[in-house]
Amino acid sequence: MNLHADNKYNAISEVQLRQFPYPYRAMLAICSDLDETSNGRVYWEIMRFLNTTDETSMGEGVGLEVGNSIYFYETPDQFSYWNADDKDREMVKLLIKSGHIDCLHSYGELAKSRANTQKALEELIRSNCKIEVWVDHGRALSNFGKDIMGGHGDEADHEVYHADLTRDYGIKYVWRGRVTSVLGQDIPANFYEIFNWKHPVVSGRTVLKEVVKQKLAKSGHEKYLLHGTNETLQKTFLRDGQPMYEFLRCNPHWGGVSSCDQGRCIGEVLTTKTLNGLIDKGGSCIFYTHLGKVDSLNVPFNEMAVGAFRQLAKFFRDGKILVTTTRRLLGYRRAMSEVKYEYSADDKGLQIDINTKDVQNFLGEIPQADLCGLSFYVLDPSKTRVSINGKSVENLVHNAPDHTGRSSVSLAWSFLEFPAGYKY
Repeated sequence: MNLHADNKYNAISEVQLRQFPYPYRAMLAICSDLDETSNGRVYWEIMRFLNTTDETSMGEGVGLEVGNSIYFYETPDQFSYWNADDKDREMVKLLIKSGHIDCLHSYGELAKSRANTQKALEELIRSNCKIEVWVDHGRALSNFGKDIMGGHGDEADHEVYHADLTRDYGIKYVWRGRVTSVLGQDIPANFYEIFNWKHPVVSGRTVLKEVVKQKLAKSGHEKYLLHGTNETLQKTFLRDGQPMYEFLRCNPHWGGVSSCDQGRCIGEVLTTKTLNGLIDKGGSCIFYTHLGKVDSLNVPFNEMAVGAFRQLAKFFRDGKILVTTTRRLLGYRRAMSEVKYEYSADDKGLQIDINTKDVQNFLGEIPQADLCGLSFYVLDPSKTRVSINGKSVENLVHNAPDHTGRSSVSLAWSFLEFPAGYKY
């Protein structure tokens, strides 16, 4: 929020919050549900390829920042926390603590009671593992979504009720089944770019579905309110009254939200056209997929998928798309929508004051870690100072002009550190 300041310094009119951390023009999180991931080795190999530059079965890793999900109670043929051996559980705990497992994908299909959820939460708390993002899974009873995902986790009179426990544990962000084909959120929706001339019937049907969702949203249909605003985040309440942020995921494939939502065919969605489109529009995207659905357990990603990730890594290294985890993107979007700041000027230059304490936020004070990357357009970075809650920012980053020709200052964006030294 920009508040008026006297114009002693001619940069006052130039102060504006930049949409993304400098120099990026878009932001992307690959939000993967671990359904059908066969074992811990496949899980680890996927994470190692995406997050390091180590040599893997798919060649050199791409060195991005990509998260994953975990659940506890699942059928024996699928990787989950309770299905894992001690070594795999150690791997899971390391990845949670490093921020690379950032989503709880329900408690799993076999979680059928409050006691099941209590056991899982006790394990997380005992291991000092904190996860703040919840993603509904299939038709799991512990889901929160009532209309799409058929869950009962927030119904106080149901035997699997756990929303109070899960909220107290620290879950703040929930996904309840909302996926859009519209590429890019936090910007006006563009439906017609979904259309594919090579597949006019199917892609036309996908466009029509999104248009209908918009019309239903405008008429007040609760199921499609997120689609109506095309925003990443929306404040909501679970059925038991627990406050949460609900978020929207995106699969921009012309065939619809469930098309090519797998590791084996992710190369058909993360295309040059998709990435350039996200940049041109200047949007955010929480990308819906299942990385563990692969054709080979020895080499999880095929050549097309590997090529897509290498191209994404180039877009990241070129300063075009900031690739990060779901939790970090959500925290950044929350900060962008809720942060308050004032600015003033004197003979020394421009002072920007960020306040996270005296603000009535939906779920309490914005963590300072979520302010990382915030960038302000200013006329002269060298004459700009920034403080957070009255404390001066010492490592303020001065940025050269970006593609708009404007200069800026940034709160430094730090990158997660993948667990070093762990060997599978």
